[in-house]
Amino acid sequence: MNKLILGVNFFVFIFAFTVFAADKLETDTFKTSAGELKITFIGHGSLMFTFGGKVIHVDPTGQMGDYAKMPKADVILITHDHPDHLDVKTIGLLKKVATELILTESCAGQVKGGAVMKNGDKKVVSGVKIEAVPAYNLVHMYAPGQPFHPKGAGNGYVLTFGDKRVYVAGDTENIPEMKALAGVDCAFLPMNLPYTMTPEMVADAAKILKPKILYPYHYGETDTSKIVALLKDMPGIEVRIRKLK
Repeated sequence: MNKLILGVNFFVFIFAFTVFAADKLETDTFKTSAGELKITFIGHGSLMFTFGGKVIHVDPTGQMGDYAKMPKADVILITHDHPDHLDVKTIGLLKKVATELILTESCAGQVKGGAVMKNGDKKVVSGVKIEAVPAYNLVHMYAPGQPFHPKGAGNGYVLTFGDKRVYVAGDTENIPEMKALAGVDCAFLPMNLPYTMTPEMVADAAKILKPKILYPYHYGETDTSKIVALLKDMPGIEVRIRKLK
């Protein structure tokens, strides 16, 4: 776990543990201009944001935790239709009558009651501005011409909490569209081979995005010390490693 704060940190950071059932989940808490933001690191691509009394779940899957014991969702965001990101049963556990489900077009064929956002769409949900951004492969493929994640099929999401912008990249590589997101406060970038990025790709993406805080996530068995080493000379970026295999 890298606790070294590099450069000017615009967040106030508090480290804590939250307990759901028998699982101990790490949480980070930040101050924003509109109140406290808490991020709970559930595992793989599964995250939970708590802000302004609202709970936002991202890619909740039952294999990552006991969601029956977790807070119900005001908003659920699904990045794409792969089963380690889209879990219909877990969505059902988390939904309330008023829960807003945001997903991609392909996901909408598997779960009912959601609102489709395409790359480039923007909307405000439960007081949080949500931008759907591209997430796709350029290099890693099943076979020539068959990327693991085709362009236009999946979403990353940029969430605005008060004066802080958080980028959850979904399953993607270091794509050109990231240039438009430069200056986000916090970035979750996937590092799970062979489906997403190598540590070198994540380092390249970080140098483009220039987030104040970088969380490698969805990293499987990839050695996270590599991304720490690759960015050790980038004073404006703090790399935080959390349990998100």
